[in-house]
Amino acid sequence: MKIIWAPWRMAYIKNARKPRGCIFCLKVREQRDSDNLLLHRGQHGFIMMNLFPYNSGHLMVAPYAHVKTLDALPADGALDLIRMTNLSLRVLRAEIRPEGFNVGMNLGRVSGAGIEGHVHLHIVPRWNGDTNFMPLFSETRVIPEHLRATYRKLRAGFRLAMRQEAGKLRQGSGRRPKRTKLPL
Repeated sequence: MKIIWAPWRMAYIKNARKPRGCIFCLKVREQRDSDNLLLHRGQHGFIMMNLFPYNSGHLMVAPYAHVKTLDALPADGALDLIRMTNLSLRVLRAEIRPEGFNVGMNLGRVSGAGIEGHVHLHIVPRWNGDTNFMPLFSETRVIPEHLRATYRKLRAGFRLAMRQEAGKLRQGSGRRPKRTKLPL
């Protein structure tokens, strides 16, 4: 019999070091991005790796605002979550080359939300055969790469993507495109 060693899962299973307060609010305030697996800070939110991932590269996109539901965010905050989701997809495609993604939110405990007080979006990279039989017979997932190795790879990818985005803005004319009036 083969043994798969994944010690970080036990902390989650036993609910060992459960922090007081909201994990998202705590981690973003600490300003220790590498320790907290925080990859990017946007205008209204941030992107971080999931400490207990479903797959390699499992990211979470969350607003700075501590709200339970997406519709509680102002429009610019919700739009920034979508922008950061798109950024995450680009970086994940470039750095770890998944074959697909699961992207979604669990709003409320009955929907599966582990942290229901702070809305967040999950991005789970997927590969053909990535779930195999392990989750079916035991509550075990096989994550092929250590979190720190994935973090280093993705952090470099986010930095590159932000430099490229800044370069595109500098190359532009500085003018906003004309708005098209839609028929009523």
